[in-house]
Amino acid sequence: MIHMIHKLNLTLARIPDAPVALLLRVFPALVFWQSGRTKVEGVSIKDSTWFLFEHEYALPLIPPEMAAVMATVSEHLLPVLLVLGLCARLSALGLLGMTAVIQIFVYPDAWMTHGLWAAMLLAVVARGAGRWSLDHLIGLERGARA
Repeated sequence: MIHMIHKLNLTLARIPDAPVALLLRVFPALVFWQSGRTKVEGVSIKDSTWFLFEHEYALPLIPPEMAAVMATVSEHLLPVLLVLGLCARLSALGLLGMTAVIQIFVYPDAWMTHGLWAAMLLAVVARGAGRWSLDHLIGLERGARA
């Protein structure tokens, strides 16, 4: 039995890192991108977004107007950077911070969902964007553990 598990582990270890790293970037990016799209109409922040940040998403230290703009811009910019693999570690770290804020201050009962996002984002922070990324192509990962 141990031999079979060892053989299976050796086989599974042949899965290339690049597509795994890509998936770890794409799926959390899609979640945040979709959330960002619900906050805008064209290039303007919706009235409903301002309302939500004032009433439902109210954060203790940041004025709702500032939080709405920061979240909306971040949910559009950081997912694009993450999918492209450009400044991926920093982008993932930003989205990880947003995940923590959402978990702690907005939806504390959604820890399973936020835990999945956090695990994927933390993998990118720790391991980098992988070979299929602009970071790799332009040498931003040179010397870093990737």
